[in-house]
Amino acid sequence: MTRIAIYDTTLRDGSQGEGVNFSLQDKLLITTQLDLLGVDYIEGGYPLSNPKDAAYFRAVRDLDLKHARVTAFGMTRRKDVAAEDDIGMKALVGVAMPAVTIVGKSWDFQVLEVLGVSLAENLSMITDSVAFCAAHTPEVVYDAEHFFDGYKKNPEYALRTLQAAADAGAAWLVLCDTNGGSLPDEVSKAVADVVANIKVPVGIHTHNDCELAVANTLAAVAQGARQVQGTINGIGERCGNVDLCSVVANLSLKLKGYEVLLPGSLVHLTEVSRYVHETANMNFRPGQPFVGTSAFAHKGGMHVHGIRKNAASYEHIDPALVGNERRVLVSELSGKSNIAEKLAEYGLEQDSALLTKVLDRVQDLENEGYQFEAAEASFVLLVERLAGRETSWFSSLGYHVSVSGRPDGAAVTEATVKLKAGDAIEHTVSEGDGPVNALDGALRKALEHHYPRLMEMRLFDYKVRVINGREGTAARVRVVIESQDDDSVWGTVGVSENVIEASWLALIDAFDHKLTKDARSSRSRVALAQT
Repeated sequence: MTRIAIYDTTLRDGSQGEGVNFSLQDKLLITTQLDLLGVDYIEGGYPLSNPKDAAYFRAVRDLDLKHARVTAFGMTRRKDVAAEDDIGMKALVGVAMPAVTIVGKSWDFQVLEVLGVSLAENLSMITDSVAFCAAHTPEVVYDAEHFFDGYKKNPEYALRTLQAAADAGAAWLVLCDTNGGSLPDEVSKAVADVVANIKVPVGIHTHNDCELAVANTLAAVAQGARQVQGTINGIGERCGNVDLCSVVANLSLKLKGYEVLLPGSLVHLTEVSRYVHETANMNFRPGQPFVGTSAFAHKGGMHVHGIRKNAASYEHIDPALVGNERRVLVSELSGKSNIAEKLAEYGLEQDSALLTKVLDRVQDLENEGYQFEAAEASFVLLVERLAGRETSWFSSLGYHVSVSGRPDGAAVTEATVKLKAGDAIEHTVSEGDGPVNALDGALRKALEHHYPRLMEMRLFDYKVRVINGREGTAARVRVVIESQDDDSVWGTVGVSENVIEASWLALIDAFDHKLTKDARSSRSRVALAQT
């Protein structure tokens, strides 16, 4: 097996992506997750760049890392300054990390136009910087910035920059497609040339500006690259870096003869991907290969019919291998197979007549603007109603929401709810930060003393979308509410021309689902105890 070292630069290169900002605590938590996953190198940042990165290198010493080597990143020495006198060089070795990464210029255009130095001086800057770091740090990684652009324009000089780093003591030569504009055949040719002529292990660092970062990375590995640099979820500047989730999964599951991460750690890939998304306060990419929520989601009736017989008919791998899961979606495109599969997930009894009735109703509701893909709880309640076995926990007798202004300019939202729970009529009022919060508060006042387990439930997310925008302010809206308790997260949906009514419908379903779910779970526990 050929070992491919995984070098993660989420904390440095990834943080350069638009809208990405990690706190010091975020960086330390992500470091721990990457170490548990089995990443070989974690690039923590540039210690001279900002106080946060400097604090990171102090704090990371206290982490009990089991596998990863934390790496400090920096640039070659400044022109006309000796490496030992350069403040950046001294900062790099001063943090005393297991490895240092130095980035230097390999494109003659960049040397002359951006650095403003001679080609000879650039070679000296590379040599001096790598040699200085190699004398003070166990391992030096040399990142050849713009290597592929430089190789296309002046291959002889691009190779000379690599040789300078190799001769000075670099342990790795990493070829960077910094502008993300190279094609796989160009990458293959250049990497093969480097591997054949320079006897230092080669790495690859690609950007995704042409949507080819993964293809370019795998092409480089095929030609002998033995280190892959990238970020979790592909975050990074412009169009991002190569997505390590895709690279790792392909090397582990698709290409033969390669070893990455730690044994048994691939099943945590989806978990780490979503952890980084959450920590960066970014939305998941549903269609992200291998780890996305839609990566193994099936919507077309023919597809679901196929996977019910054999999952391999429409899945290229078992989703469990990367810690993901199969999902069957219900929509107007569904067939009876989708409905049957979804009912089976919830242990609901089914028959042909019910499947037809449910499918017809789903298609009608989706025509009105409903969508059940993110609102499975509303779908389950719909099935129970159509099957005539819905439990009536409470019934709504009316609600009212008002917004008024205070003398200080602040808005006050008040909701009044009237409902029947059992034989009791409840009439409650609650103030809130907005109409949904106020309605939620009034519902809780009315129901929690009847059903105490509702206190476990909380609103997790709220989304509203205009369905028919041409109608302007009279347009119909779809509200999706995500709720959670100690056991699970569920989605419910409501549709109306009135955003408050749509919210009320989704909120009512959320409460209904919580009560139904708990009752079903309680019956299951009783049945299990009896057996």
